[in-house]
Amino acid sequence: MSASIARSSPLAVLRQYYVLTKPRVNVLIIFCAVIGMLLAQPTLAPLDRLVWATIGIGLVAGAAAAVNCLVESHIDAKMARTAWRPLPSGTLTVSQTLVFSGLLGGLGMWVLFVFVNPLTAWLTLATFVGYAVIYTLVLKPLTPQNIVIGGASGAMPPVLGWAAVANEAPPEAWVLFLIIFVWTPPHFWALALYRADDYARSGLPMLPVTHGSAFTRLQILLYTVLLVATTLLPTAVGMSGVWYLLAALGLGARFLWLAWALYQQYSEALAKKTFRFSINYLALLFAALLADHFLRSVLG
Repeated sequence: MSASIARSSPLAVLRQYYVLTKPRVNVLIIFCAVIGMLLAQPTLAPLDRLVWATIGIGLVAGAAAAVNCLVESHIDAKMARTAWRPLPSGTLTVSQTLVFSGLLGGLGMWVLFVFVNPLTAWLTLATFVGYAVIYTLVLKPLTPQNIVIGGASGAMPPVLGWAAVANEAPPEAWVLFLIIFVWTPPHFWALALYRADDYARSGLPMLPVTHGSAFTRLQILLYTVLLVATTLLPTAVGMSGVWYLLAALGLGARFLWLAWALYQQYSEALAKKTFRFSINYLALLFAALLADHFLRSVLG
């Protein structure tokens, strides 16, 4: 046990375990999963199913985040935005992180198998492997397209939520998957633009490092155009009506304006603004989809 761990109070150590789960990312994952649960049927699903599915998915997502922190601890130590994390800072050890991740993931899988359904458990396990192993170990250090290909695991939460309630993953659930999948590159590359120096120090082949700012900004613009088109699919396939469509067009117009402005001329402030909006964009888009869903149910 390191000296820094020995000096830490129990509450401080618990906080470090909490940090391992990447709580801000986990909140977005759980939010998207709950959206899938609520869209899976016209009326509210049984409360116990919603609660157990949320707990199980959240626990496994936290375990995947801990594995990511473990694998990338040497990279995190080189980056200003991540050097404070538990492993680079020495407040938690490798063995503590492994045990914590195993307990968290095992408990989450048990909850999903026992209280939800096997389909959700297996899909969640596949998502865990996709993020913690395929993305973190293979794709991220190998290719500047890591975030595009690896975005598949990050796009799974609404499918998991839908499967938890309906015990199936129909095309409508994969429409939600596709929206998040296409949203991920412009969201993450906006962050990577103003953290390019950090990524250069880390040795990771992130797009702004390997291809430069101008190329990355063009990709952000093109993916945002594709994203706006993709967000029209719920209306096209009958999942939503005019209220969602209006919200999607309004939010998409704002995202496009930011992407275009960033493409025209880079500034760190604008990259940060685009990144922050992208988070709000996804939350507001799915909230609009949910509101439209229940409005149509109430109004017949």
